[in-house]
Amino acid sequence: MNRLPFKTIIFSRVPCKIFGIMPYEILEDILIGLADNNERVLENLSVHAGCFKQPKVIELMFLLADHWCQDSTTKYQAVELLDRFMILYIKQLYKSSTENRNVMDITEAWASAKASLCEKFILYLVSCIQITSKMNFHDHIFNSNVVIQLLRAAGYSYKKEDLLKSEMTVLKTLDFYINIQSPFTFVEMLLEVLGYNGCSLPLKHIHDMCVMVLDLVYLLRNPIYHTLLKSTVDLSTPSSTQRSKFLAVKEDLMLLGTGVIAASTFIINQNSWKQVLEHLSNITGITENSIFEICSAILKHSTGFNVLTTQ
Repeated sequence: MNRLPFKTIIFSRVPCKIFGIMPYEILEDILIGLADNNERVLENLSVHAGCFKQPKVIELMFLLADHWCQDSTTKYQAVELLDRFMILYIKQLYKSSTENRNVMDITEAWASAKASLCEKFILYLVSCIQITSKMNFHDHIFNSNVVIQLLRAAGYSYKKEDLLKSEMTVLKTLDFYINIQSPFTFVEMLLEVLGYNGCSLPLKHIHDMCVMVLDLVYLLRNPIYHTLLKSTVDLSTPSSTQRSKFLAVKEDLMLLGTGVIAASTFIINQNSWKQVLEHLSNITGITENSIFEICSAILKHSTGFNVLTTQ
């Protein structure tokens, strides 16, 4: 039985996070830019958004990112990049497979295209991690040799050329627009604002807790948002129309960022939780009730806490 390659050894440490030191002008510009971009994404949301944020896919991405010593920024962004890429790529693939063909030819061509897509999916997944690692100027950049070594140990027979071609496919499909935000971007920026506003909580500890909570949110995404949907529409079995409209809530990264910070604060210091909820609402314009609802859903599925019993 083949053994997986040894995990890369880390020789340097990431500098300690310090919040509240960014100049107000820069902080305001970045926060407004994030909010505007978030709104644009939600306005142009694909009906298939989130289809590739499935637990097994995310778990594999997290394990590979950890194996290659990537930080949280890289792994979360890689998940968002893969989801955006796969949706666009499948649309292009379907269009090219069905153009100028009769019904029988379309069926055969699309079946062949799907088989090829399934075979190369692991390559695309790895390419998304590689791309985001390079974007974040990561200290521990892993080259193609390391990737091929792991893939071969897992039973794949890909070559360097296949890996390069996969990376170019991702880049071209996205038209080289790869600076795709993740909820972690919003978490860190909102913590920076809290620090600037003089929040007395240990923001470094809350930041560390946010990483663990966000990991769980990605892995428990479906049950968390199902609970949130039911509480939003006040029905045990929401209709398909309600589920469709709820997609914008599932993909709202600003909302998720507030929910993760609120949940992390609740875990660390319940006495300051309501105050942070109010601060987050004032910063983002999201209602306290909306932040409360997503925070409650996160805590219910990730820790078993029931916020209502602590009121």
